[in-house]
Amino acid sequence: MAEAFLKRECMSDCVIESAGLEAAVINPVVIEAMREKGIDLSQKSTQSVEQVIASGKQFTDVITVCDDAAAERCPFIPGAQTREHWSLPDPSAFVGTAEERLEGTRKVRDEIERRVLQWCAANCGSLVRA
Repeated sequence: MAEAFLKRECMSDCVIESAGLEAAVINPVVIEAMREKGIDLSQKSTQSVEQVIASGKQFTDVITVCDDAAAERCPFIPGAQTREHWSLPDPSAFVGTAEERLEGTRKVRDEIERRVLQWCAANCGSLVRA
């Protein structure tokens, strides 16, 4: 979700990539929640942190999004000049009815969007929208 919001909101010449602890399919509830914001993730594939590190790409800024319970597994990307950690629940761990899982995912989505807007305002030349 953070990658999609960053690509939509932050107008700069930076390259934005996302990776998980493991490559996996995107959670269908996340796809639905992001569709509500006009972002289609249905064709998006994921990559693992190991794949990103193995690519040899250099990153100046790294934002990790892991909940506190999984913080010890949160990735370390070598060479980053700045690091920021956003501790948020993992929607894949939500339980309950479909609507309850969607509502929890919406809360995480909205918090990620809020943080992305703040980050872009502080770090990017301009925003697509306020």
